[in-house]
Amino acid sequence: MHMADALVSATVAGTMYALSACAAAYSVKKIRLENDDKKIPVMGVMGAFIFAAQMINFTIPGTGSSGHLCGGMLLTALLGPYAAFLTLISVLLIQCLFFADGGLLAFGCNVWNMAFYGCFLGYFLVWKPIIKNGINKARIITASILGSVISLQFGAFSVSVETKISGITELPFMTFVKTMQPIHLAIGLVEGLITAAVLVFIYESRPEMLGTNENENFVTHETNTAFPQTDFTKKLSLKKILTILFTVTLVTGGIISLFASSHPDGLEWSIAKLTGSTDISGNSDKVHSVFSSIQSMLSFLPDYAFKNSDTVGGTSFSGIAGSLIVLILCTVICLIIRSVSKHKNK
Repeated sequence: MHMADALVSATVAGTMYALSACAAAYSVKKIRLENDDKKIPVMGVMGAFIFAAQMINFTIPGTGSSGHLCGGMLLTALLGPYAAFLTLISVLLIQCLFFADGGLLAFGCNVWNMAFYGCFLGYFLVWKPIIKNGINKARIITASILGSVISLQFGAFSVSVETKISGITELPFMTFVKTMQPIHLAIGLVEGLITAAVLVFIYESRPEMLGTNENENFVTHETNTAFPQTDFTKKLSLKKILTILFTVTLVTGGIISLFASSHPDGLEWSIAKLTGSTDISGNSDKVHSVFSSIQSMLSFLPDYAFKNSDTVGGTSFSGIAGSLIVLILCTVICLIIRSVSKHKNK
C-alpha cells in the first residue's frame, strides 16, 4: 500500500502528514515515560527485519497479484503500540527517501495507512483484549491473523478514501474499494500467518517479550512466573534471539529478496484492474514537482536497484544496506529519546 504522489493532492497529503506527526509526537511522549532501555536493541533489529521482510512479495494464487508484510501487528506485539509506530515510521522513511518506495508527498498517508492501523488498532482493538487474561499459542495465532486482516482492511479503505478526496485521478471510488478490499483481505491472511509464526517462535524462546500492557509490554526480568521457562527457553537469551532475527534479516534482504514475486502488489494490481496499467499519470503542479525532485535526488537505490542497472547485486545490496540503515536509525531515535528524557528528569 505504498501510495505514489500521483494519487494524492497537496491538501490531503498535508492533512495526513499532520495526523501522522501528531501520532508520532504522542508516541515519543509515551516512550519517554516507559524508560525501558531493553527496547532499544529490539526496535533496531525488528525494524531491520521488517524492512527486509517487506522486500519479499509473495504471490496471491489465482489473482496475478502479490503482497508483502506490513509489520505493524508483529511490532506492536513485541514493543507496544508507541515504539512499534516509531519503528515502522523509520522503515517507511528509509524506503521512501533512499529507495523511492512510496511517494515523499504521500509519506504521511503511507504512515497512517500502514503504521497507524497496524500498531494502534492492532494493539488496542485486537492484541491487548485477546491476551489480557493470559497468553498461549492459540491466542497468539488468533490475534496475529485477526489483527493483520483488520489493519490491512482499514489501510486499504483509507487509500481509496484519500484518493477519492484528492480528486486528481479518475479512479471510480466504489469500484476501487471493491477491488482493494478483497485482495488485501487475502494479503492480510498471509501476513497474519507470517506474524503468528514469528511470534510463536519468540513465545517459545523468550515468552516474556510478549506482554499485555502497553507500558509494561517488554518484561525485563529474567525470571517471570507468568512465563515459566523450559529447557528450550533457557538456551536462548535475548541476545541470541536478536542475533538469530538479525541473521534472518540479512539473509532475507541479501538472498531471499532475489526470489520475490514479480507480480504487482495489491494497490498496483487494483489500479491496473481499473485502468489497464499500474501507472497513474502524475500531477505536474509545483508541490508535486518539488517533492518528486527531492526524492529523486535522495534515492540512491531507486526500486531497490543500482541506478541504470538491472543486476541482482543491486537488490541484494539494497536489502542489506537498507536493513542496516533502519537498524541505525531506530537505535539513534531511541538514544535521543532516552537522552532527552533523562535530561528533563534531572
